[in-house]
Amino acid sequence: MKQNLFFFAGAALLFAACGTKQEDNPVEQLNALQTMEIKNVDGRENMGAKLYVTPQPALMIATYDESGKADVMMAAWGGQYSNNQVCFSLSKHKTTDNLRLNKAFTLSYADARTIVQSDFFGIVSGNDVPDKVEKAGFTVTPSPNVKAPIINEYPLTMECRVVEMHDDPGGGAWVVGEIVNASADPSILTDGKIDIRKLNPVAWDASSLNYFTLGDSVGKAWHSGMALK
Repeated sequence: MKQNLFFFAGAALLFAACGTKQEDNPVEQLNALQTMEIKNVDGRENMGAKLYVTPQPALMIATYDESGKADVMMAAWGGQYSNNQVCFSLSKHKTTDNLRLNKAFTLSYADARTIVQSDFFGIVSGNDVPDKVEKAGFTVTPSPNVKAPIINEYPLTMECRVVEMHDDPGGGAWVVGEIVNASADPSILTDGKIDIRKLNPVAWDASSLNYFTLGDSVGKAWHSGMALK
């Protein structure tokens, strides 16, 4: 199943950050960038030092807290890190506390069918609404492989253990997780493989702050470019 997993390509900047030495301070790097004299690019509208890595995946990260209560949040700054690892960056959340506690999480995608609930999980903190999973009408199955919940309403789930967690001064963290198992509802499979059209995941656009579905295929990987060889 692992070879069939896919991730969006919107997080190259984050992956570089996840490989950054822990002693490097991203806040200091940003401050240094902001004091640079930036020259305009001719013929273009110049936007300044703003992040436009878009679209980004709408990742649903599910964890257990110290009482065994399931929590789930949406994160956008993340994606694939290696063949069987994922990476994401979080500010301080209940999720970061849970990750430090259990060293485990499950990862799913928001999709068009669940966008209301998924956005709700990104708006509301588990610190303020401990029963937010139940309030959204979602149900949970304990993962048999890691100490984390599987959210049943998400048809694709990766069970992960934390292999790296680099804290930042504000209480957030950069996290690298290793996938130990992935499971999919048969409804999103075609010939035993994940069918992205059936999964219908949404992407988050950092420019307009909207969610979008992916649309039709426009080419075949490692094939379309052969026309130029």
